[in-house]
Amino acid sequence: MSEVHAVRRGLLRDRCAAAGSAAALVSRPANVRYLAGGAPPGAVLLLGPGEDVLLCPRAPAGEPGHGRPDEALRVDVLPVPDADPVVEAAGLAAGAGADSLAVEEHDLTVARHRAMGKAAPHLRLADLGFTVEQQRIVKDEEEIGCLRIAAEITDQALGELLESILVGRTERHLALELERRLVDHGADGPAFATSVATGPNSGQGQHRPSDRRVEEGDFLSVRLGANYHGYRCEIGRTFVIGTAPAQWQIELYDLVFAAQRGGREALAPGAAYRDVDRAARHPLELAGYGEGLQPRTGHGVGLEIEEDPQLAPTAMGKLDACVPVTVEPGVHLPGRGGVRIDDTLVVRPEADGGPELLTMTTKELLAL
Repeated sequence: MSEVHAVRRGLLRDRCAAAGSAAALVSRPANVRYLAGGAPPGAVLLLGPGEDVLLCPRAPAGEPGHGRPDEALRVDVLPVPDADPVVEAAGLAAGAGADSLAVEEHDLTVARHRAMGKAAPHLRLADLGFTVEQQRIVKDEEEIGCLRIAAEITDQALGELLESILVGRTERHLALELERRLVDHGADGPAFATSVATGPNSGQGQHRPSDRRVEEGDFLSVRLGANYHGYRCEIGRTFVIGTAPAQWQIELYDLVFAAQRGGREALAPGAAYRDVDRAARHPLELAGYGEGLQPRTGHGVGLEIEEDPQLAPTAMGKLDACVPVTVEPGVHLPGRGGVRIDDTLVVRPEADGGPELLTMTTKELLAL
């Protein structure tokens, strides 16, 4: 991967030079990892004007969850434990002859930005903006391979849970068990906080597991994902507990399933973000559920669980091939519950078979 990271850094360096910056400072952890191969806690990456340098507050411990820095990259450990690496990087860039430095203003506090200015008063600080995040949108096949393994781990963990007795167990207990199973199957950890929602809680997008116990006849909504070598996927499924589903549950499930299928089928290179959102949102709006829908029906995934692109009504832009995204419509009926169905897919051309589904757990409405 050393060559891959060097190419990524070269692309960023070229973009900065075209914008008039002799050097760039990357501080957002996911961006540091993308460009350097590893992101020890607190580390920042300085690109140019001479040698690229990874500045770390302390010696990297080699923890798998942080990745492994590119062996071809110079790694400097700050001599003073409390020193701020972004301030040290500004001084290093100025000392190397840079007259300007592009920084990720969206990641820096005002205090850190001012401290950089004081440390290198003759260094012009420019905004790098979201250049690295945009560079990360299209994934290479090695990145997609990590996402594929993350999805396999997630499917395994969810499949095992579905084979166990669920009635009487709390949402919190089930969420903790799912996260343990993710690690047991090789994940670095969960991709995000696992959500288990039962009965009237089911179908909510950001439900935090509670001490509510699973009861017969409940909808059970589960949303989880594995973090594998830094790459994160997402799956969401809804089931019925202990008995045949009621008619209203079948009708609601079929509606959300149709919406999710519409979103999946709309994924193609060149498709507008807003059109994919519309394909998933429109069936739910027609059925009268538009008012309570989430502001988006999907998003990109990768080194972060929520990346660009955003699949939302006002989103600007079009999909490229090799972009992994989620499609995750849902409906929640206050006091009754609801349905969520989430998948992680990779945008592929029709000639290559269309969108590649990574999360394979059945979407059939099962009675567990």
